[in-house]
Amino acid sequence: MDERERYFWDLTGYLVVPRVLTAEELKAANAALDFCHDQRLVHHAAEGSRARDSRRLGGSGHIGISASEELLTLPRPHCEPFRRMLANPAVVSRLNEMCGQGFRFDHGPHYIGGVEGTAGLVMHGAGEPHRPVVAYHHQAGRGYCAGVTVAWNLADAGPGDGGFACVPGSHKAGFPMPRGVRTADDDMGLVTQPEVKAGDVLFFMDGAQSHGTLPWRADHDRRAVLFKYAGRTATRTGRSAELAPPQIHWGEELVEGMSDVERAVMYGPTSAPGTDQVFLTVDEDGTVRPG
Repeated sequence: MDERERYFWDLTGYLVVPRVLTAEELKAANAALDFCHDQRLVHHAAEGSRARDSRRLGGSGHIGISASEELLTLPRPHCEPFRRMLANPAVVSRLNEMCGQGFRFDHGPHYIGGVEGTAGLVMHGAGEPHRPVVAYHHQAGRGYCAGVTVAWNLADAGPGDGGFACVPGSHKAGFPMPRGVRTADDDMGLVTQPEVKAGDVLFFMDGAQSHGTLPWRADHDRRAVLFKYAGRTATRTGRSAELAPPQIHWGEELVEGMSDVERAVMYGPTSAPGTDQVFLTVDEDGTVRPG
């Protein structure tokens, strides 16, 4: 990661690295996705469900894989292109600076597909609400982002084609995102769709930066595969939620007989605990209760 990339990343919250995949690697990855389509591993989500009530982002349902880890467990040779993406040198060298050494793969990979007319996804993130598990901060001459998504682009997304979009610089915003920006109906000229070519890799601050997708307008299919990484001490999602309950994290013997309030602080680390019981409130009379 040279000084130009570092400056662009810190300023905008995303970075495109061109031509990471060779022509042969790109062909193999697309062949694997063709296999998924042929085997009907691909599903179509409800029409327009991700666009909510946005006028600009509306369209048909998006295309994806039913199980996020499916691409890593495909029969050989179809899993191999995605396994090689996990620790590709172009990814490792940059995530060492973005997330810190010892970064880890948190969840995915997610196949994001689309045909002409596929709906977009409303802008989300920008630290609203603030979540340390994916936040960005700068200290001692370097930046650190606990949650970074790496998007492998297996098809071109030219100007106006749609696909990934973001609000550059929103990871440093000090005020809430206006509704018009969130829906892209009145985006103030802030919503940007970076141009990418097949074989390019796009990094973005997932959660710290406001991002989403614009409706797919190209006459060829959209194809992107997203790998979600985290800093070594961060847990974004995945297996952590299953291991977090006190009786699993500590063992039933230790937490047996504890009250709900006591159990609340015994949950293991996860960004998605699946219960409000982990959030404690102190009433004016000094009573501590969940919720």
